[in-house]
Amino acid sequence: MPLSNAKRALLVIDMQVGLFNGPDKPYKRAQVLENINQLIRRARQAGAPIFAVRHTGPAESPIAAGSPFWQLLPNLEVDEELDSVLDKTRPSCFVGTGLVERLQEAQVKELVIVGMKTQYCVDATCRAAGDLGFAALLVEDAHTCMDTPALGAKKIIAHHNATLNGPFVRLVKTPDVTF
Repeated sequence: MPLSNAKRALLVIDMQVGLFNGPDKPYKRAQVLENINQLIRRARQAGAPIFAVRHTGPAESPIAAGSPFWQLLPNLEVDEELDSVLDKTRPSCFVGTGLVERLQEAQVKELVIVGMKTQYCVDATCRAAGDLGFAALLVEDAHTCMDTPALGAKKIIAHHNATLNGPFVRLVKTPDVTF
């Protein structure tokens, strides 16, 4: 059942080699990647815009532009010929990327948000979306992060799902997302 009639886009955040395959592995990484790929396929079939944003670090960092760790995951089904790939240097996908303008040009009103890391770029983007005029749907089983010394990833994800739901996003599960 569709959640709304507004035009939706899929926003995939920081699904990059260095973050996903680094020494600390993301929580439920295989399932999250599969869920994101399902959503990419569903969005593409519906003709919905797909935006992938990747974090770019300074020239000397492991995720500097062009480095192997900076690249999108090879098994992520984003197609750089068909989809919009944008680079960012800040946690919010909206800062310095031109994303707002591209979404407005595409007449997008709702963003389906997935990716990583939950407590950084996913959180910052979810919080900013509404202020910029976009309804945000956070796919609760399609974003992830790693354990931290203070808190395990499972609890970080659960906390952000609970905190963001309502004031900033509407939580949805992968099977319930339509475009």
